[in-house]
Amino acid sequence: MDRIHEFDNIRPYTDEEVPQIVEQLVNDEAFKSAASHILGGIPFEMVAAIMKSCKTVRELQEKISYKAVLNAVKNCTDDITLDISSVKEKDKAYIYISNHRDIVLDSSLLAIKLFEQGLDTVEIGIGDNLLIYPWIRNFVRINKAFIVKRGLAMRQQLEASTELSKYIHFAITEKKQSIWIAQREGRAKDSSDITQESVLKMMAMGGSKDVKESLKELNLMPLNISYEYDPCDYLKAKEMQLKRDNADYKKSQSDDLENMGTGITGYKGRITFKTAECINGFIDSLPQDMSKPELFKAIAEHITKEIHRNYTLYPCNYIAFDMLNNTEECSGMYTAEQKSAFKKYLEGQIAKINIPNKDEEFLKERILTMYMNPVKNYKNAQ
Repeated sequence: MDRIHEFDNIRPYTDEEVPQIVEQLVNDEAFKSAASHILGGIPFEMVAAIMKSCKTVRELQEKISYKAVLNAVKNCTDDITLDISSVKEKDKAYIYISNHRDIVLDSSLLAIKLFEQGLDTVEIGIGDNLLIYPWIRNFVRINKAFIVKRGLAMRQQLEASTELSKYIHFAITEKKQSIWIAQREGRAKDSSDITQESVLKMMAMGGSKDVKESLKELNLMPLNISYEYDPCDYLKAKEMQLKRDNADYKKSQSDDLENMGTGITGYKGRITFKTAECINGFIDSLPQDMSKPELFKAIAEHITKEIHRNYTLYPCNYIAFDMLNNTEECSGMYTAEQKSAFKKYLEGQIAKINIPNKDEEFLKERILTMYMNPVKNYKNAQ
């Protein structure tokens, strides 16, 4: 643990740093206004007193963060389940490598479900593009987040990736701390969840020179996250049309904030987390003479397949599949009432989009594709 200070500019805060960071947070006016809202209107004086009583990160998560996440989703989720039956050694540190649906909630909900099962919560990587206020940076780092640097020049990006990889190996092998990481940079806008080889290459950089051993050190465990409804579906579709119509279009900081807020407060229905088995056995089975490009390709494809075969599919997924393919192949998986309700939901989401030259057919097709792809990928993975 002596090495922890090598990573001071990106690592989460330690228990020893909790009192100092809490003091900074409770004296931050922007945090004050956000905290009462996040915690359902509890007077800030009470929030501050509870936070000051916390001496460890675990205590802070138990008394503040856990309740904040539950409060945020209580009116917009119907059920949240976590199936970790594939985890054979519960005291081992893993990297849960998963598909990515929501900027904030994917890792937060995983953490609270692990917490409820008496397990340690995860550390999470957060892009520095989202840390737009000092209080957000402090609050996420005191909640076991490490910083992923974005938008750097190529040389700086290589250095940042090396530092990040070394930290990840340090967290797993020395801190014995599990981590959540997305299988790709950013959310899959079309919900077709494909593992990027670049993520694996980054993770391999900080371990031993042998790629297989470096990745095995991390105990990679594919995790599927299935949301019944994605409240940001219309925002993703909107972004797709804007990019279609203007090749230079880029999301603004306010767009990121809108996605974060909508993702947290919008209706999600049921949410299921399901792990596959740790992939170390699969890595061992790969031929010794595989080249590095072949290794990364094979491992990425395996993780993708494990995520795909663990989808929880909902009526809306099957309805979207049939609507897009003009078929009734999946009609046994939903009722006429459910199909009518989903069509009404679709119309309502498209109505929220306000952009020049609004292309309703394109937007409808994009949203349907988001709900259809999990069915297509699940079928292929079987």
